[in-house]
Amino acid sequence: MALNDTLARVDADLAAGRVPVARQRLRGLVSSYPHEPAPRRRLAAVYRLYGDPAEAGRWMYLEEDRSPEETAAFEERYASAVRRMRAMAWRGTESDAPTPFAAEQLAAVRESASETLGRPVTWDGLVEVKGNARQISPLTDALTGIGCLLLTVAFLGIWVYGLVSLFD
Repeated sequence: MALNDTLARVDADLAAGRVPVARQRLRGLVSSYPHEPAPRRRLAAVYRLYGDPAEAGRWMYLEEDRSPEETAAFEERYASAVRRMRAMAWRGTESDAPTPFAAEQLAAVRESASETLGRPVTWDGLVEVKGNARQISPLTDALTGIGCLLLTVAFLGIWVYGLVSLFD
């Protein structure tokens, strides 16, 4: 019932020209009902209004009648399979997909992400993967630590200077 009510509100928002509000409602529906194709299709249509083929392709990625241009734009914007998995906002397994085509697409993206990471990944286990699955170098970690240390020393130095100046 909430799905249909919210879709009716989306229609009203679009009719009134409140496209950003409609987009937000649809994003909420995709989050709440990840296995429902209707909110994804409608969200793709809203992004077409914005002239954003990559986002339209993102939300039509699981549909057999998707546009090849939009799909290519989505795959270019979200080049790695891990980023694509995150962008698709899917939860559950491929067996939850509404169509066999969607199940095939989900499986292909998940398998590609698993190859990229070198270990099996699930749609629900993607939360464990940090960033784009790129390894952070030890140099980056060291520079970050040194930067934090310098900021702490500078803060303490200013604090001590202020304290000494107070009593002079």
